[in-house]
Amino acid sequence: MINFRYHVVSLTAVFLALAIGLVVGTAALNGPVADSLKENVNALRKDNSQMRQSVNSLQKELDMEEDFAAEMAQVVLPGKLTGRRVLVLDLPSGREHTDGVLKMLELAGANVTGRVDLQDKFINPDSNNNLLELAVTAARPNSAPPSGLPGNGHGVETSSALLASVLLDRPAGSPPVSDADRRAVLSAYSNAGYLSTENKVTGSAEAVVLVSGQPYVDKDSAKKDESVVKVAEQFDRNGAIVVGGNGSAGGNVVSVVRGDPVLSQTISTVDNANTVQGQLVTALALVQQVTEKKAGQYGVGDNAAALLPKLPQ
Repeated sequence: MINFRYHVVSLTAVFLALAIGLVVGTAALNGPVADSLKENVNALRKDNSQMRQSVNSLQKELDMEEDFAAEMAQVVLPGKLTGRRVLVLDLPSGREHTDGVLKMLELAGANVTGRVDLQDKFINPDSNNNLLELAVTAARPNSAPPSGLPGNGHGVETSSALLASVLLDRPAGSPPVSDADRRAVLSAYSNAGYLSTENKVTGSAEAVVLVSGQPYVDKDSAKKDESVVKVAEQFDRNGAIVVGGNGSAGGNVVSVVRGDPVLSQTISTVDNANTVQGQLVTALALVQQVTEKKAGQYGVGDNAAALLPKLPQ
């Protein structure tokens, strides 16, 4: 019969074996294996320290480049856009960079007629029918219904055409938009949650800077990216336009414009407007648009034509 003494002896044997194993294992590790592990650990620590120093050095270099761009802006921008009426239009994906772009435009002497923040709701595919209806009803009751709007059933395209017609100059020979009509349209879209204006829009503009970001990644990403391009297309029809973006791949508006042989002839793009350097180049690209009537693709992406435009003396 197995009794209590048997269990005690068995457990003692097990613990004795474990103790012997630990002693033997420790002795083995204290030899060549332990030395090898120590060498590997020391090597990893050294590599980690070198990488940390490299990262710190690169960050310092980047900060210095941004400081250099900010100082160069003080030299090259003043007076370049004096008297030019510019609208700033932004999307949620690029909103955190809008203030930097505005700063460069103001430094260049631009008369910023207003800043309009488009909301996610504006480019949401679910808003299509509402945007189509709003494009017809947004004008004041005593105003003539908007004419010449796209009739292909794309809500973002139709509403963008209406917004462009009241925010940018009308073609020669067309009657100008009254301040009351402009306010009515903006109020209609603002009250519906499609846009917001931080400051009062003071009048029509001759050019627009569209500040965007990286491509969308949700289930409706393809439709949303397409809608952003539609916004750029409609504002391009009414005035000079520069798109300041973040990156130039994956389907965002910068990559689409650069890949389109027609759009790239009239729409300028800057793929690093999320940096001070790119914000400076965005202002310079607008100078080129309004003075030379010339579009260009600038930035650090593989599909950029140059880092910045070459302006005439």
